[in-house]
Amino acid sequence: MEMLLSTKGITICLFFFVLSLAAAIEIPLSVSQLPTITEQSHAQVAYPFDEDFTMKCEARGNPQPTFNWTKDGKPFDLSSDPRIVPSNNSGTFVIQNRGLINNFQGKYRCFASNVLGTAMSEEIELIVPSVPKFPKEKIEPLDVEHGDSVILHCNPPKGIPPLHIYWMNIDLQHIPQDERVSMSLKGDLYFANVEESDSRSDYCCFAAFPRLRTIVQKMPMTLRVSRSNFIKERKPKLLIPPESAGSSSSVTVIKGGVLLLECIAEGLPTPHLSWVKVTGNMPKEEPETENFGKTLKIEQVTAADEGTYQCTASNPLGRARHEFHVHVEEPPQWLKKPEGGVYSVGTNLVLLCEAIGNPEPSIQWKLNGMPIDGRTFRGRVSTREISLTNLQLQDSAVFQCEATNKHGTILASANVNVLNIAPLILTPDEENYATVVGYSAFLHCDIFASPAADVRWTKDDSIEPLSTFRYELNKNGTLEIRDTKKEDSGSYACWAANSVGKRAITANLDIRDATKLVVTPKSPRVLKSHSILLKCQAEYDPHLKHSFKLSWRKDGDELPVNSTEGGRIILERDTLFIPSVLLEDQGVYTCVASTALDAAEAEAHLIVLDVPDPPEDLQLSENQNRSVRLSWRAGASHNSPVNESIIEFEENRWEPGRWQELSRVPGNDTTALLSLAPYVNYQFRVVSVNAVGRSQPSKPSLRYATPPAAPDKNPENIRVEASEPNEMVMKWEPLKPVERNGPGLEYKVSWRQRGVEEDWNEELVKKHSLSVRNVPTFVPYEIKVQAVNNLGSGPEPNVTIGYSGEDVPDAAPSGVSVEVVNSTLVKVFWFGIPRDRVRGHLRGYKVSWWKTKSLLDGKRHHPEKHFLTFVGDRNYGMIPGLEPFSEFRLTVLAFNSRGDGPESSPVVFETPEGVPEQPRFLRIMNFDKDSVTLSWGLPKKANGHLTGYILQYQIINETHEVGAVSDVSVANRSVLSWRLAGLSPSTKYKFYIKACTAKGCGKAATEEGLTLAQGTYAGIYEGISTQGWFIGLMCAIALLTLLLLTICFVRRNKGGKYSVKEKEDLHPDPEAQSIKDEIFGEYSDSDEKPLKGSLQSLNGDIKATGSADSLVDYGEGEHGMFNEDGSFIGAYSGSKEKGSVESTGSSTATFPLHA
Repeated sequence: MEMLLSTKGITICLFFFVLSLAAAIEIPLSVSQLPTITEQSHAQVAYPFDEDFTMKCEARGNPQPTFNWTKDGKPFDLSSDPRIVPSNNSGTFVIQNRGLINNFQGKYRCFASNVLGTAMSEEIELIVPSVPKFPKEKIEPLDVEHGDSVILHCNPPKGIPPLHIYWMNIDLQHIPQDERVSMSLKGDLYFANVEESDSRSDYCCFAAFPRLRTIVQKMPMTLRVSRSNFIKERKPKLLIPPESAGSSSSVTVIKGGVLLLECIAEGLPTPHLSWVKVTGNMPKEEPETENFGKTLKIEQVTAADEGTYQCTASNPLGRARHEFHVHVEEPPQWLKKPEGGVYSVGTNLVLLCEAIGNPEPSIQWKLNGMPIDGRTFRGRVSTREISLTNLQLQDSAVFQCEATNKHGTILASANVNVLNIAPLILTPDEENYATVVGYSAFLHCDIFASPAADVRWTKDDSIEPLSTFRYELNKNGTLEIRDTKKEDSGSYACWAANSVGKRAITANLDIRDATKLVVTPKSPRVLKSHSILLKCQAEYDPHLKHSFKLSWRKDGDELPVNSTEGGRIILERDTLFIPSVLLEDQGVYTCVASTALDAAEAEAHLIVLDVPDPPEDLQLSENQNRSVRLSWRAGASHNSPVNESIIEFEENRWEPGRWQELSRVPGNDTTALLSLAPYVNYQFRVVSVNAVGRSQPSKPSLRYATPPAAPDKNPENIRVEASEPNEMVMKWEPLKPVERNGPGLEYKVSWRQRGVEEDWNEELVKKHSLSVRNVPTFVPYEIKVQAVNNLGSGPEPNVTIGYSGEDVPDAAPSGVSVEVVNSTLVKVFWFGIPRDRVRGHLRGYKVSWWKTKSLLDGKRHHPEKHFLTFVGDRNYGMIPGLEPFSEFRLTVLAFNSRGDGPESSPVVFETPEGVPEQPRFLRIMNFDKDSVTLSWGLPKKANGHLTGYILQYQIINETHEVGAVSDVSVANRSVLSWRLAGLSPSTKYKFYIKACTAKGCGKAATEEGLTLAQGTYAGIYEGISTQGWFIGLMCAIALLTLLLLTICFVRRNKGGKYSVKEKEDLHPDPEAQSIKDEIFGEYSDSDEKPLKGSLQSLNGDIKATGSADSLVDYGEGEHGMFNEDGSFIGAYSGSKEKGSVESTGSSTATFPLHA
């Protein structure tokens, strides 16, 4: 268990370790040691085109070794020939290629010796080939008869393998070979039987030696074939192996080599060769035959290839056989090699040497390159073992073990160094190490010592060895600190001691902060063609800033730093940006940060979303007259599961090329049973849908035609339309093309007058309408429409009631009466006409009215007719917007779809007085410091007998603050001006004037003005008030000022700070307000507040009219109408004989328009 203590030189932990370095560390050259062969040549060929040949032998040891050589087991003096150039301090020598060098061919061995012993190299064979040549000879022509067998011998010269033999003519064209004519492994050309075409005088054998870069040619040979007097047919006879070899022979092959067995036969007809393994199993892989079956070849021979192989040559006349007994042998191979090492005085030595081979190899031990003499050797020697006890310094030696059989020799050496030295620490002192938190730190302390040294590590000033599970001492003396922490920084000491002496070194360790990475977003899901930005945030130790590197990988493969694929993936240090994501961009993106001490990785798994791939492999099955099963294979969903599949169809009879939706199935389903219509030639396709969108349609399926059938349904939406009273036009929705079910579609139309006729009238039509004339006006008919095609009729149709053509009503409403509600509104009552007089579908009633005269002046008016329409079967209605104090006439008529019926007799009624309209103007005629003179015009419409005027005024300022309203009653209706006194100087006022009748007062006209400052004229009158020119000037200035003020006030009154709404709140129309209160009870305008104190002072004498009618009582005008529920849907308007007229301007008449 780890113990955390102070860092001021106090012991951290305790650990003790004994380290054996006998075979783990190479002996330093500073220590006395036996020679060791470090490099040597192997078998080589002295090619004639090489300038020289190097025989290499290098060795190390202390003292420096000396070298000598043997050739073919005898001492070889390097100074015996001037062509030998030795190397200094090395056993290597060079043989210069001058003159004849055949005498250098042989087997060499190098010996390296010092006072401690001798090391011996393996044998090095030097081959000095001669230049291969065919002997110059005269070759006699060979005369044979047709059918004879012939052998043309090549007998190539000896040379360095490989050897390639070719038979060609003088033009260097290959002699054709087949089962009849073939070349043996030795290069001879065999004819199983000759033909006359084989005659030629230029059979040439070429021998090629690639390693010698040489091709040699034998003298041409002549073969003459003559015609035989008879056919020499005969059974096969083996030429290889020859009959003299008997029926069997033995073949030895080296394990791992190539086995070649050859059989060549002669005979007529040409024999055929075959192979079989008589004993044991044939190799798992069929053996390879070459040369037209005449050679059996097995490569990489193993012990399992041993056995008896038989070749058989056969033709129709017989067969010949030969057996090969194959034996697999192998050169020596080590089972155990002797291993040397460093030994301390007094220890024991055991060397083992074991080898295998076939035949079994013999083992020979040597000491310093010489056979061991058992009489003088103080140890024990056996075939496979050498042992020595109580080793002493003089026992240092090189032991060699040599294993030999007929296939080769192998050599193993063991250096036994008996040493007695103090520890040597090979690692430099004061080494600096660094690692990061959490990683392992390795502090090196390579030691050589004999006897073995005890090694321990301490930290800082402590003398106690380190311990705990976090510290581990490796065999080579290295201290490993696992899972390092900041407090592991400091100075460490490595101590090595044995019985001869003691050594120590120090090492410094720094612990850095570990590199950390975070990639955001971690698992982005991005739509195809959208962009993605990955950011890699890194934290690392400031000391490692210069070695910090950042890179990106995708699925393990590193991405280039700047950009990839023409800038499609953009890398800028810590960001990765893909402006338009493709499907292949999906994968794991890894941000890799590395420093000189550590590396860190962080991953982001990019998932690319896209619409599904189109479904594939559409198949039709379970074919029925009215159904078929459609199956398909879903395409890739691209990380968004398929929600549903849409099945579409196209037919080529009615609407070719137009695809229509037929069915939808859940996303996991890949099959659907489709309900089909008769007489349709279908083809289908499927569209997959996921959260991203719809896939492209699949390729269409094969076409599937359903047989025709009688209609399954009849037309719908049967209705009667007519433009004439005695006509009936029956119409219906035609069947869709896919609903026809077969050819020859027609419609059987049946009709009869309801309750009058019993028999049906019938007619077949192809279009979707039928017109019947000379029928009674507007009587009910029973109607049926049935679909019919060439295969039959549709189901029994339903009966629909329809009416024949309409005519205008022939009666007028009766009992028309009028109830006056107020000066602008009346309520009309009537009795509806009988049903049989409507002669159609009753649409409603129209009320028409017109003004005949004014009750104020008795003047008669030209009729200006107005009307309102009241929809439906009703007997009353509200007529708004009438002029007060007038006489009117009113009529009512009924109407249907055909038109208007006759009007009722006119009814006369009068409207009572109303409030006047706003005076035409209000002007300020004269200003003084405490008074003002006002002038106003008559109202445009008095709406009754004027009783006088109400003049009001109040103080106002720029902040919308207003004072109390003061009233002045002008009882004389003829007075149109008034002087107000008692005003405050230099004060802004607002003035109101409104006209009144017995019914009340109307809307006010307004004006604003500013009184003069006090004392304005005092000084002037004292000096120059008596001057005439001054009086004229002041009058002109006063008139100009008054004109400018009037223009300013008018403009401000129209578009200044005081809104129209505010003015209306100050001077409301009492009658209009009453209607608002009683008819439009829920109307409110609480968002805009009136001026202070205005409503109380202005409306105290206004009384409600008491109307309680709802909006449903109002009818429809020519352009503006009320709905059947009474809501107003347009502007009220009247009609003239010459067209429409403008509004009269009455506030009460226009009131309903703004409700």
